[in-house]
Amino acid sequence: MDVRDILIESVRSALIDLGVDPPPAEVGLERPANPEHGDWSTNAALASAKAVGCNPRELGTALAEALEASPPAHVTAVEVAGPGFVNFRLADSWLHDVLLDVVAAGPDGWAAHSVGGGRSVMVEFVSANPTGPLHAGHGRGACYGDSLARLYQRCGHEVTREFYVNDRGTQMQLFADSLAAAAAGSGPPEGGYHGQYIRDWAVEMPEGADSLEWGYKRALADQRRVLESLDIHFDSWFSERSMIESGAIDEVMSDLRAQDAVYEDDGATWLRSSDHGDDKDRVLVKSDGQFTYLLPDVAYHRDKFQRADRLVNVWGADHHGYVARMQSAMHALGHDPTELQVAITQMVSLQRGGEEVRLSKRTGEMVELAEVVDEVGADAARFTYLLLSVDSQQTFDLDLVASQVNENPVFYVQYAHARIHSIVGRAAGAGIERAPVDMVDLSLLGHQRELALLRALHDLPDTVLRACRERAPHQVTTWVRELASAFHGFYHDCRVMGDGIEEDLSQARLWLVEAVRIGLVVAFDLLGVSAPEEMWREGDGDT
Repeated sequence: MDVRDILIESVRSALIDLGVDPPPAEVGLERPANPEHGDWSTNAALASAKAVGCNPRELGTALAEALEASPPAHVTAVEVAGPGFVNFRLADSWLHDVLLDVVAAGPDGWAAHSVGGGRSVMVEFVSANPTGPLHAGHGRGACYGDSLARLYQRCGHEVTREFYVNDRGTQMQLFADSLAAAAAGSGPPEGGYHGQYIRDWAVEMPEGADSLEWGYKRALADQRRVLESLDIHFDSWFSERSMIESGAIDEVMSDLRAQDAVYEDDGATWLRSSDHGDDKDRVLVKSDGQFTYLLPDVAYHRDKFQRADRLVNVWGADHHGYVARMQSAMHALGHDPTELQVAITQMVSLQRGGEEVRLSKRTGEMVELAEVVDEVGADAARFTYLLLSVDSQQTFDLDLVASQVNENPVFYVQYAHARIHSIVGRAAGAGIERAPVDMVDLSLLGHQRELALLRALHDLPDTVLRACRERAPHQVTTWVRELASAFHGFYHDCRVMGDGIEEDLSQARLWLVEAVRIGLVVAFDLLGVSAPEEMWREGDGDT
């Protein structure tokens, strides 16, 4: 049983003995901000005092005395602090149990949860027009959406990754006409596409080919290629224009009318979105009979709700005002709008040498995502895009991300894994094998560097669950950077083997290194980056 569960049950039982019955539904337990205040702290006395007509400090004192009289496992001292907080001091043995839990669970089981209960989640992300390559800004939503999907899977959900292909509208014909014009050696049509890729693709296009269909397939193939280079794979590519062909748009309009959720005014058809949480009503069909962007999106989201219990959309910053209208439309159709969740990604600024990079070296226009991946590598690109919360603006320093130095965040964390592989390799070269963990004296792990690693490993399951619930993969990135920092400190201060290191201590540290490896692998998988076995820093040959 996890130490928190032990402490929570002990607090609940002690409260009942003190007359607090029923005890709080949830007993709060957290790490004190100041380590000098102990290992864990509960506010249960403050939360329960009013119910029993008692002073919180008095109840806290009584609670502390009761717990000290019959201390839970690992507890060495219980103290009351402030207005009634109860602090626990624990023996290092609780952290040694963490090591046992980590190695028993392994990379597949550690920090895995079943809270999803198999409920289906559809994560829709990227969703670009098939009219050209993906640009660098798409990379942030792509890496975020895929990592979020991995978090949902780790927490017990059935996950579908979907790319919504925006292939309806005038932009598709302009794209096709631009390709045809380039193939004929003439300039693009008014409002057409001017990128170098248009000229490059026009050269590839077979003579006599339908520029619309050929260009459509070529653009999707290009987008698929760069996404797969980032280890991002979609379960489905859903075509917007397929809904027109299938009659889905007509069907959703009929359903809205049946719900009295639309009305006619000034020749247009309006959604009564203000009745369902939006700030005003929205046009679905314009007076000229043309659909607005909203109507196909409503049909698309209704279709998604037929395929998944929860929908998660990853949209760009320009869609911020679109969230309420889509949720109101789903509510009008009888769906729970809270099951439609939207993450809005903010802009990414590329820099090189302290200067902003706006133009592509290849095309002279927007910077393609493929160029970023080619320059810094897939791992570095993914990790960097996931450094910050997506609702904050980001600066992506191409020079730093491509460098092999400790200041490069992805290098720093992957270097920790390479160092572990180096330790294991040296142990094998010296003929040292890890003994079964239940035969190893883990109580020898008492150095602050060792304990810091075990505390970090204990935090990973909570970090994963919180990152999933808050749709915040950057919390995993933050955690793994902290683990890597703790490991590099351990590597510097705590030799694993060699002269002067007793065999028993060496065995314990080898298992500690294995536990850290498991934690790194779990985090790397959630972030979609690899776990390299060898790396070199610029300026030395250390691995």
